[in-house]
Amino acid sequence: MPSLAHYMAQYDHEHESGWNKFLHGVGIPMIFAGLIFFILMKWIWGAGFFVGGWVFLFLGHRIEGNHPAFFQGPIYLLVGPIWVAKEVWMFLTGAHRRPTSEGTS
Repeated sequence: MPSLAHYMAQYDHEHESGWNKFLHGVGIPMIFAGLIFFILMKWIWGAGFFVGGWVFLFLGHRIEGNHPAFFQGPIYLLVGPIWVAKEVWMFLTGAHRRPTSEGTS
């Protein structure tokens, strides 16, 4: 069985476009919020957030020109939220920035 690192690398490879990353960063939390709203009996909000989140994900893949990773296996339904959390953490901590060489303008 492949490791989480393998799945994360594959997910990274299929989510390189900035727009796709942004749409996943919004869409995946919307899907989870939709599930929570649905459970809390706010079914119309839950359905709206859930469907809207999936629309964002499919739009991101349309822009990138590939298929969603979960078409390769359901494990990617778990890898996606982990990947989004990693991307958000890297953004917040500045880890996503490439180091610049000193002495250049």
